[in-house]
Amino acid sequence: MDVIVGGGVVGLSIAWRLARLGRPVTVVDPAPASGASHAAAGMLAPVSEVTYTETPLLRLGVASLRRWPAFAAELAADAGLTAETGLPPDTGPPTSDTGLASDAGRTSEGGLTSEGGLTSEGGLAGGAGLRAGFAGGGPAEAARVGLDFRTDGTLDVAFGSDDLAALDELAAYMEKLGLPVERLTGRECRRLEPMLSPSVRGGLLAPGDAWVDPRRVTAALLTALERLDVPLVRARASDLLRDGDRVIGVRLDRPGADGAPEVVADRVILAAGAWSAGLADVPVRPVKGQIMRLRSPQPLLTRCVRGTVHGTSVYLVPRGDGELVVGATQEELGFDARVTAGGLYELLRDARELVPGVTELEIVDMVAGLRPGTPDNLPLIGPSGTPGLTLATGHHRGGVLLAPLTAAILLGEATEPASADGGQTVPPIAFAEGEQVPVAGAVREGRRTPKTAAVAEGRSAAQTGAGADGRSAAQAGVSAGHPSAAQADTGALVGVGEEGELAALCSPGRFRETS
Repeated sequence: MDVIVGGGVVGLSIAWRLARLGRPVTVVDPAPASGASHAAAGMLAPVSEVTYTETPLLRLGVASLRRWPAFAAELAADAGLTAETGLPPDTGPPTSDTGLASDAGRTSEGGLTSEGGLTSEGGLAGGAGLRAGFAGGGPAEAARVGLDFRTDGTLDVAFGSDDLAALDELAAYMEKLGLPVERLTGRECRRLEPMLSPSVRGGLLAPGDAWVDPRRVTAALLTALERLDVPLVRARASDLLRDGDRVIGVRLDRPGADGAPEVVADRVILAAGAWSAGLADVPVRPVKGQIMRLRSPQPLLTRCVRGTVHGTSVYLVPRGDGELVVGATQEELGFDARVTAGGLYELLRDARELVPGVTELEIVDMVAGLRPGTPDNLPLIGPSGTPGLTLATGHHRGGVLLAPLTAAILLGEATEPASADGGQTVPPIAFAEGEQVPVAGAVREGRRTPKTAAVAEGRSAAQTGAGADGRSAAQAGVSAGHPSAAQADTGALVGVGEEGELAALCSPGRFRETS
């Protein structure tokens, strides 16, 4: 039996995929879906966050976004969502702000997933292809309604002349990579989104970007797991059980429903986000992010809007019910998960510059979460090096985006997915030989951290984790035989048959060999 420690979107997705194959699995979490996934904005947009340093995260994000249409449709079917309401049949009015009946609360009992990190903000080329792969009725339409899965693209706008110059440079780079983006004047931006400020100078439209409501996704996952009779142990995993060098289960902080103080397993999958280092020796740290949710009777925007205001990044993600998610700060403050006046002020200040109407909206939620960061910003997916222990953690801001691919890698299914009509949903993106390639979430976050400071000083994000010899963990992994950013500067971004490469990019071995 597999025991998954962590009931966020990553852990629940792995459990669901395992259970669909008939494999015995148990999830351990004191308050599932209450941490990272509860705070997340749910942007599925790896391309919108292109910068100039590394490609591995972009490759992973694009590959995972291609999986999202089928993943969402299958989840909708397994959770019993209907195309008419997005709810299972015979379900009464929604009992939570997810729009689904769910016992996934907002509070935590201090467990491994409590107040977990904000996640994905990325983008994808080929919006028409992604929408075609998700078109139709039945489960696909149920997923669109019930999960708020939307593929209307992202509008990236600039406020000042310096911001516009930076956006123009990024546009040129994205076009060089063959990413389908369209440059727009300020007037053209306002034609697409009339609520934008007259001060917006210009923008980029990424038509292939998508987003989803993570709270609805985790509620649907919990429903699907219940239908598949997957046990959910609402307790904190306080330690790993060992037999010699092998991990054989987890010890609980209190007895489970059956009265047992521990859960024995053939394999433990650690998906505890920022709290993973409390159970295993993994290079995962918390990165704080503050985010707020606003609401209006009618949607203020029709697509995601990302903006740069005097060098600071902000995003606004609309929901179908009129909710608007505004985020997010990025702060290296350890496990401090307090919501602060300063953090919320920065978000509202910058959002107001782009969309003045946000000041008239009702505030319905304010959350501070902890993203699980790693030294090279890539997740840890695969065998830990300790027998019986597998990792699925360190996704930083990409947990929602990377959930389908993470599950596929662990199940050995990371092949290129097909669209609903049997065709490939999105064409691969190629880089010229010797060309430097992008990474999601390095400079564009805007709110300065050790990582962004390193980039500003001319060092790559990976070099922020450098050892005494000046090499980053990722660079050292090259000499140890592990693919890394340095090895991924050439060739196709994602292509059929690259599942082994994708798995190797996030292999925990890249750190194990350098410790």
